[in-house]
Amino acid sequence: MILINNCFKTLFANSVHFIIFSSVILVGCSSNEGDDLDKFMKDSTKDMRVIIKPLPEVKPYLALQYNADGTLSDPFRARKATSKNDILQPNLNRPKEPMEAYPLESIKYVGSLSKSKLTYALLKTPDNGVQQVKVGNYVGQNFGMVTQITDNEVLLKEIIQDDLSGDWVERTNTLTLEES
Repeated sequence: MILINNCFKTLFANSVHFIIFSSVILVGCSSNEGDDLDKFMKDSTKDMRVIIKPLPEVKPYLALQYNADGTLSDPFRARKATSKNDILQPNLNRPKEPMEAYPLESIKYVGSLSKSKLTYALLKTPDNGVQQVKVGNYVGQNFGMVTQITDNEVLLKEIIQDDLSGDWVERTNTLTLEES
């Protein structure tokens, strides 16, 4: 019986300890120590309001009206510029001069000669021949006419056909003296 009595005493003592321990824990949880934490949480959420800007106004899309009534040019054909004057054209009926057989890029100006008031330019051909030309002679394959001869260069006025419009256009070109 003593053994059973000791068991009950131990069990009773353990129960009392459990009740006292539980009471202390529950009293600790119900204390007012968390009030300042609750106040901080309420205050911090009050200042954290997000300001959302309104969306910008969307402009309506305006579709481009396409007009294919035949007045537009075909994008797959070369355009021809309208010409106001067809006055400029080379003389295709005149006999060709010997220096017109060579491209202008292959001809070199190597010197000049003067007799009385007439000046001649000495031009070297691609086949290493030297030809003399004066103002009014034609040189090169683009109807280039010699307009002026100086000691340093030969000025030419060429008439070429424009690839875009097909019209004849005038351009100036020069042959500069080659020092050797």
